Amino acid sequence: MPLPSQPLRKLGFLTIGLFDEADPLKGHESTLEIIQLGERLGFDSAWLRHRHLQYGISSPVAVLAAASQRTTRIELGTAVIPLGWENPLRLAEDLATVDILSGGRLNPGISVGPPMHYDQVKQALYPDTADAEDFGYDRVARLLDFVRGKPATDFSGVEGFEVFSDRVQPHAPGLGRRLWYGGGSLRSAQWAGEHAMNFLTSSVVKAEESEDFAEVQLSHVRAFRAHHPDGDRARVSQGLVVIPTDSASPEQRAKYEAYAEKRLPRTAVPQGPARLMFAPDLVGTSAEIAERLYAHAAFREIDEVAFALPFTFEHDDYVQILTDIATRLGPALGRQAPAQHG
Repeated sequence: MPLPSQPLRKLGFLTIGLFDEADPLKGHESTLEIIQLGERLGFDSAWLRHRHLQYGISSPVAVLAAASQRTTRIELGTAVIPLGWENPLRLAEDLATVDILSGGRLNPGISVGPPMHYDQVKQALYPDTADAEDFGYDRVARLLDFVRGKPATDFSGVEGFEVFSDRVQPHAPGLGRRLWYGGGSLRSAQWAGEHAMNFLTSSVVKAEESEDFAEVQLSHVRAFRAHHPDGDRARVSQGLVVIPTDSASPEQRAKYEAYAEKRLPRTAVPQGPARLMFAPDLVGTSAEIAERLYAHAAFREIDEVAFALPFTFEHDDYVQILTDIATRLGPALGRQAPAQHG
């Protein structure tokens, strides 16, 4: 087995937090328990996906506020919040508040572009400004400025008994350095680097210079770092779907293999007008997955991961997968064996 260029430094996971419409508490509680398990297993970070008008977490910032009160060490991230649904000023307030509550553990990941199914939701979301809204990078720049403490208004001081600030309150020192951009194109990678963000690269990229997923992802990582003030030290996290089977039951293995097989055809060629490339899900023993990762051109250039959990599995499946990732796959990737917590 080839050795990685450097040992894995940060091990994280990503979950979507599905729930049943008839009993949403159970699904949200399951997500919080998974985050607590991640901390006990020694994961460095837990990340939440974001879904609107679906049966997945619609408010990850609120869920992470709850998670911040049930954990003490694990970093808490979003991967990613689509800014087209958000007001940057209000989001900056929410992010700063949760970062303060968590003791400086929040890692917000964001992305741009029009909201999904915009024609169907724009009247509910922006009834008066639907055609005037800017869903480009300027929306991210506004959020960055507010989080990093730049003035949001030219008014401050005392008015009657009220005291006003000209910048977002609370101000969370350090949060501005923990903002991540979730990008799947060269342009996004370059923009994130130029604005000194961190970069999340996932299992979906645009086929621009190649139709080889790993080559495309590698080009994004290198473009990001080439334009970042920190150069090769700029932080990149890779989020592929990995499903180790070391301690899985025969029934679980069969389910995992069927899941990956069903999704495999979409990885063969670029999909749709955007020419999206999907990475294959990695199913097998931790040793087998490690070998495939070491052969992945982009993986060899990063030392942080947020492995994605499959969308539709059961709570017990996630417990098994996370336990194998922490205790078997992580060490196979050169990460120091995690200390057990609490």
